[in-house]
Amino acid sequence: MKSKKTSHGKSQLDINSESTYRIAVSKLDTNVLWRITKMAFRHRLRMAIGIVSTILAATFQLFVPQFLGRAVDQAHGLLTLTSDRATTEDALMTTALLLISASLLRGLFTMCQNYQGEAVGHLIGYNLRLSYYRQLQRLSFSWHDKVHSGDLMARGILDIEGVRMWVTTGVLRFFLLTILIGGGAIILFRIDIELGVVALAFVPIVGFRVSVARLKLRDTWMRLQDQMAKLTQIMEENLSGIRVVRAFAAQDHELNRFDKSSRIALAVTHERIGLFVRYTTQMTFVYFLSMGLVLWVGGHKVIDGEITLGELTQFLAFMSILQMPVRQIGWMINSIARASTCGGRLFNILDLEPSIADKPDATPLRITDGVLKFENVDFRYPAGDGDQRTLSGISLEARPGKTIGIVGPPGSGKSTIAQLIGRYYDVTGGSVTIDGQDIRNVSLESLRANVRIVQQEPFLFTSSVNHNVAYGDPWAGRSDIEQSAATAQLHNYISNLPSGYATLVGERGVSLSGGQRQRMSIARGVLLDGAVLVFDDSTASIDAATEQRIKSALKDIVKERAVIIIAHRLSSLMHADEILFLEEGRIVERGDHDQLLARSGRYAELYSLQTRLSDTDGEN
Repeated sequence: MKSKKTSHGKSQLDINSESTYRIAVSKLDTNVLWRITKMAFRHRLRMAIGIVSTILAATFQLFVPQFLGRAVDQAHGLLTLTSDRATTEDALMTTALLLISASLLRGLFTMCQNYQGEAVGHLIGYNLRLSYYRQLQRLSFSWHDKVHSGDLMARGILDIEGVRMWVTTGVLRFFLLTILIGGGAIILFRIDIELGVVALAFVPIVGFRVSVARLKLRDTWMRLQDQMAKLTQIMEENLSGIRVVRAFAAQDHELNRFDKSSRIALAVTHERIGLFVRYTTQMTFVYFLSMGLVLWVGGHKVIDGEITLGELTQFLAFMSILQMPVRQIGWMINSIARASTCGGRLFNILDLEPSIADKPDATPLRITDGVLKFENVDFRYPAGDGDQRTLSGISLEARPGKTIGIVGPPGSGKSTIAQLIGRYYDVTGGSVTIDGQDIRNVSLESLRANVRIVQQEPFLFTSSVNHNVAYGDPWAGRSDIEQSAATAQLHNYISNLPSGYATLVGERGVSLSGGQRQRMSIARGVLLDGAVLVFDDSTASIDAATEQRIKSALKDIVKERAVIIIAHRLSSLMHADEILFLEEGRIVERGDHDQLLARSGRYAELYSLQTRLSDTDGEN
């Protein structure tokens, strides 16, 4: 199974937290079920109607055996000529009408019970989806670095489905079984205590098997959900990288990988179904054994005159009614196992507190001069090894009208600086300030409204060009959108599209070239006002001539904002007022382009190398 790459190139699985989660679920599954149940009772009216309907449906169902028993005794009276025929026929007709009425009312209330149960279940699912999605937006990058998006998708779809079904298969079914078994026991014991004990002898045996089955089924549900998450991960990875798969003709390899994971999921499913069928079969066998004993013992009691034939019929009819509830006990076990497992997996995420969040006393960022400062900043990624630092002792100052360039080899910490400016991570030493305000003490919303980062990997949504450019400001006017696109040297291209700015961009922008996607990302960034503008290697896929035109178009914007340009290609930042050369997380050289060339250091070496390569390409 592949894990999601962290921003500093590490691959990390959330193994420890998953292990902790498994232990927590095994100890707290009752609390999980209670928590889901409380969510259901937030919809008081619907739950009240559902419970009352369940109770009434079960109550009318209990009348059916009594009416059947009475009808048998009345019919027996006609056969034996021990009662007046006309009177008995009238009584038999009345009983028949009562039986039909009870059946109709039972059906009506069962329909109402099912409707309200499904309604509440879907409302829970709706609220959970919103809460889950909102939580994923809140959680910090350091957490997202450690988990796979495929696993999150599985929890947000499969686990929520398992939780929402608890209302119908768990809560309402509990009331139904309680009324049927409890009410039936009272009725039977009133007729004959000994026969009542025989009829209900299966209940404690079933209860014991339920407790055993619940534990085993919960474990299989846990393993199944984990495996389904792996399947989602594989599918999500391959759909995202479908072009790579096709380019390397790796379809068979990926199909085999998916098939292997699917077979594991199928094996766990077979195991779960086997457990369910085995326990349900055992409970059904005990039920029919009790029914046979009732027929044997009750038959002797009828012969001995201790009970009537109609009363024996009541016992047998009642046990026939219990056949479905006995099976439902098995379904309820499955529901308990699934709801506790799925709920535990969901609540494990919903209960997390983000490591990057507003302090209780956070205030909005106040922009006065628009000066950004790094003061002796150290940083280590949370998933890093030991005391391995990504940045050490970084100090810089960017102000409006001034451009800072940052260059260095891969892994030197360039992009990390951009992440710290937007406070996607917190520094582990030193401070980052804007106009003297530590960004850890201001609200995230106000900070990110004033810090615009154009990412090195532009992400485009499956939407129109217009909506992609205006993503940060959906209310932006058409003229502003076109001006931003013109700054990014994209307006002419968009204007020639069949539908212009209304043209639909394919998933992740696959209908555009890499340079076009980066230019659209630049347009999205410059559309918005902000005190700080960061270009994180955002022109790597753009040709040199277009890049120069973009820089010329950005001159007016640069005058009003502090600008930081992070790049591998020196031509992207040669014009910067100050250039920082990073190596292993430290600034080893700083100065403008001419000063750094005069020192004949690392910057000069890189410039010489890139110039030679450029000359070679030109000759070719």
